Amino acid sequence: MTNKYFRVIVGVMLLLSVALTYFVHQNWMWFGVFIGVNLIQSAFTKWCLLETILMKLGVKK
Repeated sequence: MTNKYFRVIVGVMLLLSVALTYFVHQNWMWFGVFIGVNLIQSAFTKWCLLETILMKLGVKK
């Protein structure tokens, strides 16, 4: 279940980053870069802040 929420939240955040970059200001691109770097970091360290937050909110694995 965590994986499903994780994918939805990350997808929405990336789409939001693209929309903000297009409609507001180019510097919102860095929000998408930040998300991508965190995904890469979590692949190597096996730790993700979003997953920790979801677990504390009571989402079952």
